Amino acid sequence: MNHSIRILGFSLLFGLFAVTFSSAQASTTPSATPAPTTQSPLARHYTEGEKLIYHMKGDNDGWTYEVQANGVVKKDTSGHLVEEYGWSDFKSNAGMTLSAASLSFRQTLSLDPATPPSIPNLSLVQPFLIGPITDTLTFYSDLWLAIQQSDLKRPGDHAYVKVGTPASWADGNYVTLGEDSIDFDLALKELSRSTQIATLLVRHVPPAQPKVKLPAAWMQTPVADTPNNWVQVNKNQAGKYDAGVGKETFDVEIKVSLKDGKILSATLDNLVQTRHRECSDATLLDCGPPVDHPIHRQIELHLVP
Repeated sequence: MNHSIRILGFSLLFGLFAVTFSSAQASTTPSATPAPTTQSPLARHYTEGEKLIYHMKGDNDGWTYEVQANGVVKKDTSGHLVEEYGWSDFKSNAGMTLSAASLSFRQTLSLDPATPPSIPNLSLVQPFLIGPITDTLTFYSDLWLAIQQSDLKRPGDHAYVKVGTPASWADGNYVTLGEDSIDFDLALKELSRSTQIATLLVRHVPPAQPKVKLPAAWMQTPVADTPNNWVQVNKNQAGKYDAGVGKETFDVEIKVSLKDGKILSATLDNLVQTRHRECSDATLLDCGPPVDHPIHRQIELHLVP
């Protein structure tokens, strides 16, 4: 993997979770998620002071890591119960270690319907910790969104949340354009009263008509079997533009305790099928030949007994 694509992958992470955040907020509107008449079987029942430890393993297109999240249930300033996590024991095949600032960073998450997901200040941590933080946010955001769905009560129940609004991770300096556009396809795969475990599948899928900006005509051609819903343009060290477009999907499967609604385990499989060209001009008209490249990430999260 070349250097520019490796940076592109990290930029992608931020965009994905900006979408999750905006989608979760949108889900509170009547058109996105009807107010449930009965409590969701996935509802979280918090006990103040409860401690949780999660172990995460990730493979980010060949970069592998493990890390631990240590959490405690507490009240926030509004009086709502939340889970506050610190990160430790980071190991990777790149020999990275957590700084004092990353070790002291705290991430607040909640499955309380009154507490929408939010993206923390990622400038406070080392770049390689952004993936674990935002992937954990995705797991919580997806489950938070599922809890709002009145149609998810029994095994086989299904709900589709249309969002489509593009999320941007362009910084105006290195990344001049970075957007993706997704909808949420949710299914309650299993609800076992014997094991007291529910299995939720959340597929992040391209909308029928993605709303990302595609500034050049060659970007309109689908890379895969749907209209392109992902785009990124960044300046490289030679002063040229690395431009990419493609199809982004990812599937999230979450095992949830029916006793108290806590996440027992979760997996994320993220694939972006991309087509890249190096261009000499900002209009992306004077470009080299296209090169297809998939970006693949797989994440596992497990509650430590």
